[in-house]
Amino acid sequence: MQPFTKLTAVAVPLDLSDVNTDMIIPARFLRKPLDARYGSYLFHDLRHDEDGRLRDSFVLNEAVYRDAQILVAGANFGCGSSRESAVYTLMGYGFRCVIAPSFGDIFVGNCLQNGVLPVVLPEAECAALRAWLDANPGATVTADLEAQTVTTPDGRIRTFALDPVRRERLLRGLDEIGLTLTRLPGIEAFEARYARARPWLARE
Repeated sequence: MQPFTKLTAVAVPLDLSDVNTDMIIPARFLRKPLDARYGSYLFHDLRHDEDGRLRDSFVLNEAVYRDAQILVAGANFGCGSSRESAVYTLMGYGFRCVIAPSFGDIFVGNCLQNGVLPVVLPEAECAALRAWLDANPGATVTADLEAQTVTTPDGRIRTFALDPVRRERLLRGLDEIGLTLTRLPGIEAFEARYARARPWLARE
């Protein structure tokens, strides 16, 4: 996966709490191929009306957020089902970081497994940041995983915590398979020793 170190990007204020994975990507899109269109399914039923037209009232439909890469949401973002597609569609749209007061546990794991940084900040700070972004559309936020800080458009620096192992994996761009492969020389050496000690187990 792509490493995450530091990102400065346009941030979108999504003033909603309890956004579940079915809201992020409705179930009917789960069979769609992971291609260049996958980001278009993001928040599909919130972004479109019953006739398929874009809703002017939904923040992500504003032109200023077309290239946004940071999402600032309410509490319990990514709750509900465990579908990894919720992270795929966020990434397909271009998001690499989600800031919220809390997340669904499985959603956090899916983010970290795919190179998306979930940042937990206090609810009051998230609300203040969303209000600032709403008043200043197109403003940028910096998420720095190495320093574990978020720098907001008004210059304030907020710190966040992340499990050290997960942080290191994300900095290096290692999913679980990639982490295992970092130990490949040791694994191969063990296999060679094992085969020498037990030649009768070797397969032709």
